[in-house]
Amino acid sequence: MITEYVRLEVRRTLRDTGFAVGAIAVPVMMYLLFTNLGGQNEEEWKTASMVGMAAYGALGAALSIGTGVAEDKGSGWLRQLRITPMSPRQVVTGRALTGSVVVLPSIVGVLLAGGLVNGVHLAAWEWAVVALALWLGSLPFTLLGIGNGYRFTAQTTGVANIACNLGLAVLGGLWFPVSLFPDWLRSLSAYTPTNRFAELGVSIAYGHAPGATTLAVVVAWAALFGTYAAVSYRRSARTA
Repeated sequence: MITEYVRLEVRRTLRDTGFAVGAIAVPVMMYLLFTNLGGQNEEEWKTASMVGMAAYGALGAALSIGTGVAEDKGSGWLRQLRITPMSPRQVVTGRALTGSVVVLPSIVGVLLAGGLVNGVHLAAWEWAVVALALWLGSLPFTLLGIGNGYRFTAQTTGVANIACNLGLAVLGGLWFPVSLFPDWLRSLSAYTPTNRFAELGVSIAYGHAPGATTLAVVVAWAALFGTYAAVSYRRSARTA
């Protein structure tokens, strides 16, 4: 039954025009803009920016799952799900799996722009592994979105997701190189989930494996956001 639930949610999300624009078109346009204005056309910058914008698109797509959760909660759909054979764990797992699917168009869209428009050159296996790393690394943000959706109303979830999206993107250096940050902000950025999320792909694109610290930070944030999602779900179940 969980397979049918995931299929339903994926279709519903991908048919949303707002999702297509915000999570796919905007990151692609921002990437092409940032790498083709002001002389910013170095190969290294185009590669790093490609990964950063793919991560930004995945971040927005993952967080958008929370908006759907909040809307379902407000419409009574979550109460209907609780009387189906699906357990609460299956419902949350289904949402997480939906998030893992809907981030793919965002990632692939920016990578295609990098390869076809900006002429970024990677080995075939590097393209595949970069996409895989960004896909797996997006899980913490899906959990964050789910947590927001279960905790807040639909309107408040939208505001919270926008704040998380912009704040994490800027602090994590997804839009601009962290080398431009002051020292204190650069140190803070290294501990943000988005900075290490992008680092997963950047490391592979530059020909080496992500460091142990990068992996540890991503896993730690996944555990934290997973706990937040679980606590938010239990709170929602008590108040529904």
